[in-house]
Amino acid sequence: MTNQYKSGFAALIGRPNVGKSTLMNCLIGQKIAITSNKPQTTRNRIQTVYTSREGQIVFVDTPGIHKAKNRLGDYMVNVAQRSLKEVDVILWLVEPSNFIGAGERHIIEQLQKIQLPIILVINKIDTVKKEELLGFIDTYRREMEFAEIVPVSALKGDNTGELLKCIMQYLPYGPAFYDEDTVTDQPQRQIVAELIREKALRCLEEEIPHGIAVTIEKMKWRGKIVDIEATIICERESHKGIIIGKQGSMLKKIGTNARKDIEKLLEDKVNLQLWVKVKKDWRDSEFLLKNFGYNQKDCE
Repeated sequence: MTNQYKSGFAALIGRPNVGKSTLMNCLIGQKIAITSNKPQTTRNRIQTVYTSREGQIVFVDTPGIHKAKNRLGDYMVNVAQRSLKEVDVILWLVEPSNFIGAGERHIIEQLQKIQLPIILVINKIDTVKKEELLGFIDTYRREMEFAEIVPVSALKGDNTGELLKCIMQYLPYGPAFYDEDTVTDQPQRQIVAELIREKALRCLEEEIPHGIAVTIEKMKWRGKIVDIEATIICERESHKGIIIGKQGSMLKKIGTNARKDIEKLLEDKVNLQLWVKVKKDWRDSEFLLKNFGYNQKDCE
């Protein structure tokens, strides 16, 4: 790497369904982890990494900026706003439209307080006529000043190379933060395992103590289908019977509920297979705790 190498952080913001995850997947070149609205996953902001000969862009997928309606909302907004102060450039993703709604206006209010280059990314240009684009660009340009305005189609991959070049322009010179093979600093498996564990605890209610963990044995894409094999770990043989249920009914219920959330998270169809194993007193085993992804430093 030469002293001309650039590296920095780019925050990706936008309202739900504007195509943030699709754009991230397209820029990185493969399926990556997506932030869920669970507080435990918003705390661990998922970062994805794009590396080229010119430099490295670390994308930070923040919780949505919105008007908070409760304490959890306040927390998420604070995380998002803190994230925006810790990056080098902000990508604001919008849909092609001449109408700016209340949600977008709230984002504009927040962005106007930030002294950072902001790139407006108009996504889904494949859904409109080319001659309409200038009108959409003007609509947003009248609202605030942007460092760049880049129209793209995340779905088709149109103009995404140009977007990467624009982002690089606003990054400082410096060495890479991650090695060139890194795609994300937090695997999807961790979030998927948490979703399954959450559904198991909800379905089982007070029937067994909360001594269960979930490990993901396999997670593989076949086109638009994700094959996932997971194991629910419990501490007693009697617990195993309760988790499986009569003729497998409880395990099926857990799997059905978890699959719905995992499909929302991954935005693909999921083929989920669950097993149950007994690991006696695993909560007191440092080795098993680490094995199941529970690190002491994560609790501090």
